[in-house]
Amino acid sequence: MKVINYLTTLEQWSEIWERSMELPLLVYKHSTSCMISARAFKHVKAFEEKEIIDCYTVKVIENRPVSNQIAKDTGIPHKSPQIFLIDKQQIVWNTSHFKITKHRIEEAVQQLSRSNSP
Repeated sequence: MKVINYLTTLEQWSEIWERSMELPLLVYKHSTSCMISARAFKHVKAFEEKEIIDCYTVKVIENRPVSNQIAKDTGIPHKSPQIFLIDKQQIVWNTSHFKITKHRIEEAVQQLSRSNSP
């Protein structure tokens, strides 16, 4: 079983943001007090099991500064749950709430892989 990568500090977020210049990655913003977020988190975890792309989770209540910095750096207003596919510090796909499904995440990652293929 894959261990979930949690982002808890601004330094970690900065490293992940920089790493996206080399490799695409997913960032999921999770509210531990929201049932919609709990449902979406199941889909994210199911996708993570495939280990296709690095995935990171931010617990937005517990790590508000990280969540706020993500909104600032991406230019996308905060929602939770919310997921971003990031490549070269660009948000190539994002969605929130009930639209976060394993299938939609897979489609977004596959589409990015096709567009990055020579």
